[in-house]
Amino acid sequence: MAEVTTTAANTPTAESTPLLDATDLQIELITAHGVVRAVDGVSFTVRRGETVTLIGESGSGKSTTAMGVLRLLPEGLAVMSGSVRIAGRDVVADPGAARAVRGRTVSLIPQDPMTALSPVHTIGRQLGDALRLRHPGMSRTQARDKGVELLAQVRIPQPRTRWKAYPHQFSGGMLQRILIATALAAEPELLVADEPTSALDATVQASVLDLLMELQERTGIGMLMITHDLGVARLVSDRIHVMKDGRFVESGSAEDIVERPAEPYTRELLAAVPRLGAWDEDGDERTEPVAQGAAP
Repeated sequence: MAEVTTTAANTPTAESTPLLDATDLQIELITAHGVVRAVDGVSFTVRRGETVTLIGESGSGKSTTAMGVLRLLPEGLAVMSGSVRIAGRDVVADPGAARAVRGRTVSLIPQDPMTALSPVHTIGRQLGDALRLRHPGMSRTQARDKGVELLAQVRIPQPRTRWKAYPHQFSGGMLQRILIATALAAEPELLVADEPTSALDATVQASVLDLLMELQERTGIGMLMITHDLGVARLVSDRIHVMKDGRFVESGSAEDIVERPAEPYTRELLAAVPRLGAWDEDGDERTEPVAQGAAP
């Protein structure tokens, strides 16, 4: 009998094991009008250093998927089945596992920066609380120093001075950067970004996306991005899952989805992306939709 040897190639490594591995995830919501299956058997993975994007119109189930992965849906009003493993722990089978990984292995960047922060507490107080949650033994001085460092990383000018400022004293783009800093306070391996640029104008949106990609390149963090904007998905994604009515209708690399969409729904999403058209006789620039099936 030939001797059987085990090689490194046959042994799972930290790099090969997904940070997030969802298999046949189903989420049913209990409403006043009955039970609604908001997510219907989706499967996907997120590995270190990659960005996986769920894209679809409002109501497609993408944000419900993200909140389900983090077990942040209302208790008693959401029923989950299937499997969601974060760093190897199944948060569907064991809700306690979700509490153990949230704010440690995985962090959330919420959707609306204008409402995600408490208006009656300073930025420093809120960021400091996030740091001490991750490091219970950290002193207030240490939390302030680390927090100022995080604010500098996300390009907040004069971070030490702004530490005692309140949310209303910042622009929407700066608040989004502060939310990113708060998420990074947990030193996560995985970020879940739920429509992180939807409330921002195009110029600020581009700077926030650039910041996220820079952070990912520097730290190797994995990212699950939720968006309805195919332009955003094209810029940041390694893989894209197109979602409609709680299901994935098309999945593939960002290049394949954008350049060679196979499904009519994906082509409709591409057609909805505006692009600059020709100048008219009065010298005014017109905006035209992308031709169906063509890349923007």
